Amino acid sequence: MTQTLPPDLATAFEAALTDWTANGKIARFWNRDKSLWTSASGSSAEDQWMGWLDIVERQTADAQRFREISARIQAGGFRNVVLLGMGGSSLCPEVLSLTFGHQAGYPALHILDSTDPAQVKSVELLADPADKSTLFIVSSKSGSTLEPNIFKQYFFEKSGRDGQRFIAITDPGSKMQKVAEGDKFREIHYGLPSIGGRFSALSDFGMVPGAVMGLDIPHMLARAGEMVAACKEPEAANNPGVSLGLALGTLARQGRDKVTLITSPAIYDLGAWLEQLIAESTGKLGRALIPVDREPIGNAADYGKDRVFVYIRFGPLPDPLQDEAVAQLEAANHPVIRLTVADRYNLGAEFFRWEVAVAVAGSVIEINPFDQPDVEASKIETRKLTDAYEATGKLPDETAVLEADGLKFFMDRANAAAITGDSASAILRSHLNRIGQGDYFAILAYIAMTMDHEETLGEIRLNVRDSKQVATCLGFGPRFLHSTGQAYKGGPDSGVFLQVTCDDASDLPIPGQSFTFGTVKAAQSRGDFEVLAERGRRALRVHLPADVNAGLATLRKAIRAALA
Repeated sequence: MTQTLPPDLATAFEAALTDWTANGKIARFWNRDKSLWTSASGSSAEDQWMGWLDIVERQTADAQRFREISARIQAGGFRNVVLLGMGGSSLCPEVLSLTFGHQAGYPALHILDSTDPAQVKSVELLADPADKSTLFIVSSKSGSTLEPNIFKQYFFEKSGRDGQRFIAITDPGSKMQKVAEGDKFREIHYGLPSIGGRFSALSDFGMVPGAVMGLDIPHMLARAGEMVAACKEPEAANNPGVSLGLALGTLARQGRDKVTLITSPAIYDLGAWLEQLIAESTGKLGRALIPVDREPIGNAADYGKDRVFVYIRFGPLPDPLQDEAVAQLEAANHPVIRLTVADRYNLGAEFFRWEVAVAVAGSVIEINPFDQPDVEASKIETRKLTDAYEATGKLPDETAVLEADGLKFFMDRANAAAITGDSASAILRSHLNRIGQGDYFAILAYIAMTMDHEETLGEIRLNVRDSKQVATCLGFGPRFLHSTGQAYKGGPDSGVFLQVTCDDASDLPIPGQSFTFGTVKAAQSRGDFEVLAERGRRALRVHLPADVNAGLATLRKAIRAALA
């Protein structure tokens, strides 16, 4: 790691390095000394959630089993494998799939982490569940998470209830273990109860899917083992995980809390995993490191003094335009941290480095990085709405405050008092004018995560960034609820949110349930908005028609007019 910091930030960073070295905090960290983290968040179980510190050693001791998993799957003749999960159970496998691609002789790995009916159907069309060469991995730590359970119900029925084409990854004794045993799953692999979901990349939740898709997991673990050894270095300045965490935590305390990730194209999806790790770990008690992923690089003058840039550069295949842009940021005296990834298999090392870094940053900003008190709030509101649907056959009625150009706008009473306008552009202008210096703008999109949708929403976030000169974020629901949603609700009141929902062109029933995927998605979006409103967040919801592309085009036009 190298860093270029303005003098005042460099001084604060050096002081933190000295503190952690002189006071033996690295040894205390490895001894799982919970006094490094405040107990103000109400949890006293930090040490019980730090099983990830020795997971590489545990996995390496039995690394041969990953080669055996690969061999069994290869012998089974599978062509596609679909991982059904959310958050920490799906993001690491997604990174591996998108970074390494399809490995010859092994099944292609696909991820489903959305309740949007169109996205569920797209996965079904990509990997036919009736085809005997399609395998499913149900990944759920607790076994009680809504989304993996309904994914399993849907695809298990579509497969003809063929348990021999299902693998479970779950914690011992979970509800999912019982389901897998009852349905005679092909294999069951276990996580450790002492590892939280977002810290589970190097546990079976990340490594088993990697083995299934044909990766050399023992090699990845060996690279991770080198990083583990380096992160035990007692001199903080020479410790790759601790020094990164101290930099991020110290800069956040100086107001640089928008962690802007710049990743080489070859490893771009690492940012999605980092979003969850950073936001869900640090976003609480009114504090947070706000991760900013996939925001196009702008000119140095486009950025405020709330940014820190982390450039994760893939050594064998860097992007010259990124190199030039980062150099310009450094020349303009923006704080920049550079990390180099020398090989794709070094992702294992990066997973561990960042887990250490985020835990250390949590200590610096005085929060407990191992709990997620606000994630459950949205789940509770969603459950209330699905319960209401089961009782009455419909979700509670709601009334739009404005319908214009095919768009419908919804808001709670407090936000309605602050937002005015009799047209789409006017109401959006009123909302976006609430963005101030040091704020960030986040689009929360409960629509299918497609390239077209991401491109249009990316244009919108870029328009807002350039007009308001603030950090911008884009998350697709409900996956972001298990990721950045924690920081949006538990972090500082510096977010301005635009939730995007839509009518579904078609819906999908869930076997054994009275509600559909579309109902679940609607309940999740409405529950999410209710919690944002309850927390006093500046939020507006825009509802698109079933022709989502047309609706997004209208929204883009309205936002451009609002910013003009």
